[in-house]
Amino acid sequence: MAEQRSGVQVTGEGTVFKLLKDDNQGSRHQRFLIELPEGQTLLVAHNIDLAPRINKLNTGDTVAFHGVYEWNAHGGVIHWTHHDPAGRHEGGWLKHSGKTYE
Repeated sequence: MAEQRSGVQVTGEGTVFKLLKDDNQGSRHQRFLIELPEGQTLLVAHNIDLAPRINKLNTGDTVAFHGVYEWNAHGGVIHWTHHDPAGRHEGGWLKHSGKTYE
């Protein structure tokens, strides 16, 4: 992520510091901002048409992730945090409070 590369499969963990409204244009995405231990911030865009929503997500919660990182000037975006129904792409996931969302 520090190399400003995009399209990279990554795994990590961060603390939720802001919950955003869902993106309902096209595939629906649950969106929230996390801060990594080193201080970098990321937007998590979790496709809730393909994976369950994280209910009871709050600021201050820890979320682990495995997905695709896309660099931007604000820190970046993590997406593909779900399975691939077509089986052509490595599946991703989110983990929150002991439950895996994929």
